[in-house]
Amino acid sequence: MTSDKTLQGSVTLTKNDGVATVEFFHPAQNSLPSRLLAELAQAISDAGQDADTKIVLLRSGGDRSFCAGASFDELVAIQDFETGKQFFLGFANVINAMRRCPKLIIGRVHGKAVGGGVGLAAAADYCMASHYASVKLSELAVGIGPFVVGPVCERKLGLSAFSQMAINATEWQTAAWAKQKGLFTEVFETVEQLDAYIEHFTKILVNSSPEAMRELKRIFWQGTENWDTLLDERAAISGRLVLSEFTRNAIEAFKAKT
Repeated sequence: MTSDKTLQGSVTLTKNDGVATVEFFHPAQNSLPSRLLAELAQAISDAGQDADTKIVLLRSGGDRSFCAGASFDELVAIQDFETGKQFFLGFANVINAMRRCPKLIIGRVHGKAVGGGVGLAAAADYCMASHYASVKLSELAVGIGPFVVGPVCERKLGLSAFSQMAINATEWQTAAWAKQKGLFTEVFETVEQLDAYIEHFTKILVNSSPEAMRELKRIFWQGTENWDTLLDERAAISGRLVLSEFTRNAIEAFKAKT
């Protein structure tokens, strides 16, 4: 039985002057249980199909972490392979929703991003951050590995930087490092500066050609047409590994520290 924490949090979709803002929030550092992952994928799909929407802005609530990745409360409760695979498919579905969305997605990363949170940033078409936005792929440290987010991270950062993050799973990389490797397009000293620039930038895009932006999005994601199958296969790897004694002990040890 999963913790009540998996029932907390929200996903909201608001529309204003051609910008559809998708915001997710969870009190546990914006971690993402299955319910929120499903709602997030649906909100992104809905925004992409809305005729009045020109640009999608993806952000999270609060003023601390952008996204702590998978919900450890839900991970530790997984008892069988199919449940494990379905959980990791939640992240796959969000990434694929971002990939298939015909509108450009702007990412706003105001704080730290871990695991699946890095995957969300990498799946954005144009991602901006504050200097507080350190990043880490911590999955190997708990016996799993960044398998589902791997393709989108490798696509954005390149194999070398992705490999560095995947193997060095216990150390944070700075926002400046993430910008140098291509994960972030801009990094701002304050969240206020980040938000001011996003407001300025989205106004420019809203007045750009919708057809041209749609064609750019299609070109940007060429070569990923097999990701429905690929990410399903990757979710299966994680779904198997999450059942291991190593992973269970590592997650419990991590939870004991928090």
